[in-house]
Amino acid sequence: MEPVHIARVRVYQEKRPNRRAFLGDFPEPIRYGVNTGVKAFYKLEPEEELPSTLDHLVAAAAG
Repeated sequence: MEPVHIARVRVYQEKRPNRRAFLGDFPEPIRYGVNTGVKAFYKLEPEEELPSTLDHLVAAAAG
């Protein structure tokens, strides 16, 4: 069976906990960080609240 799609992703760590993810050929990165319950769990107070990777996964599953 041939793969339908192979995801090409590059992730760069910025100032923790922030990251930038480049997906496929899209030129603009998706920015990740922490917010609400995630920041409370990790006991962080970010300079800027951003969606977490968990938020992205839930949104993708909800489709």
